[in-house]
Amino acid sequence: MLTLLKRIIRSGWLSFRRQGGLSVATIFIMIMVISLVTFLFLFQNITQFLISSLQEKVDISVYFKEEALEEEILKVKEELTQIPEVKEVKYVSQEQALAKFIQRHKESSVLMESLKEVGENPLLASLNISAREASQYARIANFLDDTLSPSLKNLIEKVDYYQRKSVIEKIFSLTAGINRGGILLIIILALVAILVVFNQVRLAIYSQREELTIQRLVGASNWFIRGPFLVQGAISGFLATLFCLLIFTLICWFFSPKLEILFPGLNLFGYFTGNFGIILLIQIFTGVGLGIVSSLIAIRRYLEI
Repeated sequence: MLTLLKRIIRSGWLSFRRQGGLSVATIFIMIMVISLVTFLFLFQNITQFLISSLQEKVDISVYFKEEALEEEILKVKEELTQIPEVKEVKYVSQEQALAKFIQRHKESSVLMESLKEVGENPLLASLNISAREASQYARIANFLDDTLSPSLKNLIEKVDYYQRKSVIEKIFSLTAGINRGGILLIIILALVAILVVFNQVRLAIYSQREELTIQRLVGASNWFIRGPFLVQGAISGFLATLFCLLIFTLICWFFSPKLEILFPGLNLFGYFTGNFGIILLIQIFTGVGLGIVSSLIAIRRYLEI
């Protein structure tokens, strides 16, 4: 049995080498398919990281009128903390808001001069409310509009959503669009890969038709005849997987430090190595699976045994 398997593998390898140009084209197409599948897997991690990071920074700012007393503002804070959707509420007094403003814009001489001309603190006290999930901010806003007692509601100057919330929604939309486009492209490239491997095996069957006839006459088993063509497809997928794995290892290693500068805490290479086993299985399943399936289709269509 082992000897038979070695002969089948050797025969498949020789057939793969004979069709050098077509074999290279097959591997190239498969690399594209495997690369796209791997990219989508890594892209999911990057987008989830960005969404989680932005969700932590999104909040609602509730600004209070100047005549609002601190005790009244803290009463609103106490009511807000009772809402299940609220994760945290921070009170920022007028003095704290002014100190943060000066710290943030101390390099701007124009703003500092304008502040001096005003002569008093123009900033309002506020409550910064963080929700447990981005989708829960609407409920919190509704609570402030509809449920809060009129006496406390009259103290509110305005309720503001930070722009980061819209950024998160755009990222969700962009992620969904890229995923849909990526899946469509994977299907197209997979069909192209199947077609290329299909033609590779078809040409191999045609070029070896005399040899196959002799094998039938001497009583070779069906699997001995079919096996080399399956091996040929599997070799194409396996080599494409190796090349793709090397490419993505280098890409993640090279770009990881640069991405971490833009997005602190995002370690792409660490994620790649931490999920190396899953990525390897995905690539092998995609590459070798495409090769074997394409070969089976061609064998059923053109190899009459």
